Amino acid sequence: MDIQDFVENSIGHWRSQRSAHHLAFGHFEAVQSEIDITSLSTEATEVIELCKIYNIDPQTVASPFRMSWEGQSDWEDSEAIKGNCVLIPVPDPVQPRRGKLLRERGYAEEVAAIGEYHFTDDGTFVLITAYDHVAAEEKIWFVNPNVRCRVSLIKTSAGTGLVTASFSSEIRQKSQESDM
Repeated sequence: MDIQDFVENSIGHWRSQRSAHHLAFGHFEAVQSEIDITSLSTEATEVIELCKIYNIDPQTVASPFRMSWEGQSDWEDSEAIKGNCVLIPVPDPVQPRRGKLLRERGYAEEVAAIGEYHFTDDGTFVLITAYDHVAAEEKIWFVNPNVRCRVSLIKTSAGTGLVTASFSSEIRQKSQESDM
């Protein structure tokens, strides 16, 4: 699998169930959410702008996309969790199963971020992102075309301590139009 295949397989509307263990707080959290992943043109304004931030030539990117989410956590009386983010893969020109992932907004910290990705031999997408205060490691794999799993680890910035561990199962929802 390469990044173009991964993004193409990810496009759609997903229903997600996430279980997170926040070790720093000694708390378990369950989150249910809806995730929309849509492709973007390499010429889209938001793609060009994010490439400028990182001094990346937009001609070197592959399969940019937007991810939007809205969900609900069982952690106390938390408000709905929602947001969206532009993500831009930049494949390594020599090793196409590796590259960088530009993020308008990070997973572990609400700042622009750049991570390093690669694919394992079994097709698992692995993304490692260093932030100011923590580091995130995410792994995503497809069980079948409409089911994927995601494991996320948030570690201390030195990588010596684990702050949060989560597992998500995500099921692609069929569009109403395809049911007719």
